[in-house]
Parts: sequence; C-alpha cells; structure tokens
Amino acid sequence: MEHNRDTNFISGRLKSFKYAFNGAVKLISSEHSIIAQFIIALIATAFGLFFEITRTEWMFQIFGIGLIVATEGMNTAVEKIADFIHPGFHIQIGIIKDVAAGAVFFAAVTTLIVGLIIYIPYFERFFDLHFN
Repeated sequence: MEHNRDTNFISGRLKSFKYAFNGAVKLISSEHSIIAQFIIALIATAFGLFFEITRTEWMFQIFGIGLIVATEGMNTAVEKIADFIHPGFHIQIGIIKDVAAGAVFFAAVTTLIVGLIIYIPYFERFFDLHFN
C-alpha cells in the first residue's frame, strides 16, 4: 500500500498539524508519565496564578513545562519503537530506553531548579506574612 503524500503546502501543513494534535491527545490520554507531568503542570500553573508571578517567570515556567512534556513524548516514542523492533528483553534496547529516560530526567531536574528559583521567594513571603 502506497501512502499518498499531500504536495500542497497549505493542506499538507494542516494535515501535519492534525497528526501532531492527535499524537498529543494520545500522549495526554494514555501515557501515565505524561498524565503525571500534566497534573504537575496544572498545579504549577495554579501556583503561578495564586502568586501572580511575573511575565518572565511565566515564560520560564511555560518553557520548562514544554521541555518536560516534549522529552516525555520523545521518550515514549523511543520506548514504543524499541518495543516494536524487539519486544523481548535485549541489553542494547534497555540501554536505549535508559538513555531516553535520562533525557527526561535532565529536563525534569532543570525545570525543578527553575521552579524552585521562581517559587521559593514567593513561599517565603507568603509564610512571613501569614505565620509571623
């Protein structure tokens, strides 16, 4: 079966967007790691609204959320490809999966550090005002 590629620029981009959107929906609705990250992102967004963080802080927070979700998505894709290619245990497949998960780890730690830089001063002020 041959795939008919859309050679029209506009309709081709619209189809690409539709496929990407469908993939995002599949990730958010079926992958536990993405669901967990999505919940954490909602909590971070609630904190941002509560503390009225600055525009620059919003940019860093949104970038961090996007970085984690994107790397989680790529990690999921790598895992699914690896499982498709070699469904059973294989030492090299395990290494590939570990490296992909390591990328998520770096994104998560980086975003956590950024989050701490943003929110520690807000929490300190909040506790000083309400408990001192």
